[in-house]
Amino acid sequence: MPMLLTSSSSLRALPPPLAALSRARVRVAASAATSAPDGAGATASGFPSFLPRAAERIRDGAAIRLAKRIERVPVQTGFSGSPILSSCVRPLKQQQDADPIVLLHGFDSSCLEWRYTYPLLEEAGLEAWAVDILGWGFSDLATRPPCDVASKREHLYQFWKSYIKRPMVLVGPSLGAAVAIDFSINHPEAVSKLIFIGASVYSEGPKDMTRMPKFVSYAGVFILKSLPLRFLATRLAFNKTPNEVFDWVQIGRLHCLLPWWEDATVDFMIRGGYNVIKQIKQVKHKCLIMWGEDDGIISSKLAYRLHQELPDAILRQVRQCGHIPHVEKPREAAKLVLEFLERDRAEKADQAASVTPVLTNG
Repeated sequence: MPMLLTSSSSLRALPPPLAALSRARVRVAASAATSAPDGAGATASGFPSFLPRAAERIRDGAAIRLAKRIERVPVQTGFSGSPILSSCVRPLKQQQDADPIVLLHGFDSSCLEWRYTYPLLEEAGLEAWAVDILGWGFSDLATRPPCDVASKREHLYQFWKSYIKRPMVLVGPSLGAAVAIDFSINHPEAVSKLIFIGASVYSEGPKDMTRMPKFVSYAGVFILKSLPLRFLATRLAFNKTPNEVFDWVQIGRLHCLLPWWEDATVDFMIRGGYNVIKQIKQVKHKCLIMWGEDDGIISSKLAYRLHQELPDAILRQVRQCGHIPHVEKPREAAKLVLEFLERDRAEKADQAASVTPVLTNG
């Protein structure tokens, strides 16, 4: 629960490991687009009209700025007769000289999870996309498409095929790491590198819920949505004022207010969820594993286990940080991402320089 609700109202000073990041300002530029492709447009307050009205009660400036950039784009899948209007934050401009970075989110969360780190990555020059996983976030699911693992995978693939079209650096926090592993194994051509944050990849999925009556599942999901439970979880996790905590709860549960949220979440859970334990050793991409040293959700032992099982991975810890470094320590998280990408570019440059061209006389 804390992984979905918490945030940080301050960004600590960061030693400048990279010039681009040291110049970054915590600011999100306004998108040139004033309306989403579905014609929903924006409300008088500047939020997309498909967001729940509760968005207007949010006071967190970073969340407000990112929320105003959320749009819906059509994604055609094989399991839906009509395109799914899928929510995301698109980069202000696309570039061809570096791989795009695609930011997923954790279980029952949304792209707003990236409200602090997204602008840092974007202003450091990355082509950054924040994408809502099918069944969560702010997509239009009025037709109630299936939201099981296979459907989530195909939806992400079709999104990539329609809009990104180049190998991407796929970032998966918490359960999003399982989404990223499952996707990279099935569509390796779409991924260049992987970044895992507080990776939840050793769970076997909610097997008990697959045998439960649906009304029991809906009751459990209703509790998951409840304001008191989310408020209590956030209050226990962080020593902040009640007003701050309430705002974080509003951000974390905003997507739960859409009319199809219960159906989509129950559909995912009763179908068994993610189980990628056997897929981990099959991952062939270079990986960064990022872990908060005070993570109370996922044991640090699992971080070391993941590091050992992935063929090509580096492990980096964020000090004095819990489960969600990209929310709790956004500057540190952005620094590690940029260093990982810069290291890979440097290695490729060294390899290219070490190859001596062979000249032959005709």
